[in-house]
Amino acid sequence: MKEIRAIVRPSRLERLRESLRAIPNFPGVTLFKAEGFTAPAAVDKRTVKEELTDFSDKLMLCVIADDTMVEPIRQAIFAACRTGQIGDGLVWTVDIAEMHRIRDGGAF
Repeated sequence: MKEIRAIVRPSRLERLRESLRAIPNFPGVTLFKAEGFTAPAAVDKRTVKEELTDFSDKLMLCVIADDTMVEPIRQAIFAACRTGQIGDGLVWTVDIAEMHRIRDGGAF
């Protein structure tokens, strides 16, 4: 099992939802509201005010899926969320050693 996490622009949510739902047997997604800023070296010189108020709204999503689903999910995120501009976000994958349902304690 893997956890796929991504930070994306909120404006891409509807497109992302459609892309993920189009994946056969997609397991579901959890979204979190987030704020962040890009690496300072990636942005042109800015004023002190801009440096202190440059946080922008983002969404963080988490998907727990079988290893075979990682690449289709990653590709769906890229396709739905890429604008080609700084701040499009990140995608990363984490191994899950164990996972259990709360409802009945069953392992996956």
